[in-house]
Amino acid sequence: MESARDGEVIVVGSGVIGLTTAVVLAESGSRVRVWAREPAERTTSAVAGALWWPYRVEPKALARTWALASLSVYEELATRPEETGVRMVEGVQGETRLDEETSWVAARVPGLRAATAEEYAGTGLWARLPLVDMPVHLGWLRERFRKAGGTIEERTVTDLAQAEAPVVVNCTGLGARELVADPAVRPVRGQLVIVENPGLRTYLVSTDAVAGTTTYVFPHPDRLVLGGTTDEDDWSLTPDPAVAAEIVERCAALRPEIAGARVLDHRVGLRPVRDTVRLEREVLPDGRVSVHNYGHGGGGVTVAWGCAREAAGLTHPTASA
Repeated sequence: MESARDGEVIVVGSGVIGLTTAVVLAESGSRVRVWAREPAERTTSAVAGALWWPYRVEPKALARTWALASLSVYEELATRPEETGVRMVEGVQGETRLDEETSWVAARVPGLRAATAEEYAGTGLWARLPLVDMPVHLGWLRERFRKAGGTIEERTVTDLAQAEAPVVVNCTGLGARELVADPAVRPVRGQLVIVENPGLRTYLVSTDAVAGTTTYVFPHPDRLVLGGTTDEDDWSLTPDPAVAAEIVERCAALRPEIAGARVLDHRVGLRPVRDTVRLEREVLPDGRVSVHNYGHGGGGVTVAWGCAREAAGLTHPTASA
């Protein structure tokens, strides 16, 4: 990628999409600065449950390509879990079966099979997948970026014209709603509860077809991430105690060991949902290039590396607009 060898690239946004894109650009020889309103630890990405799985990302065909590219990276990173925050974990995707929607995953994920009755009281798939400890992973991405020569600056961007570089990459997630006046990106609020891990080693995702709620248990060595909620167009970042209690109750109904586990923290994040991911190149009025990479909803971790590579390719001067 020769685009930024003649100048700089500014990546706006420091969530998993922004940092991954910045890493790919920097390691390709670009001189890259990340401009972020807040540290990665305070972004929505830091709150993500972060199990690799194709979760409502459109367009589907492209999302599959992005997801598979990302899966290959995470499998390699999982050989160094303490450093990267990525581990391969077994568990069940409830209310999911081997069909046309999952055949591409089955072709790539060794051992993916129907869950047994002992593993899950319902239809589900047993799979060994990457599970990402997001605070650790974001810190690792930041250090990898800096080792590649990148720099990070905390600053608020209200107009892409403020970015004084030949190429600016917009990875602002929900912030794109205001930054580039895109009302198509909107919040879907997710609330989580962090509890001590009583010894669980497998993950579980279960969806109630009647209530429409998705319950999940993601195990890390020192804690469990319990979820969750999908509150559309809800901008509140304040945890609701009643909702937290209900999340724990739902999780304990699936995994009784959770009942009574000591609560460590409450977290809320706003997923940047859009009907389709916006991943495209745009020529700004002053002739500079903007590449947009946002609107991944709850699937940002799943597609991050695939999208980052495509976004980096779009910074090339010969890329089509």
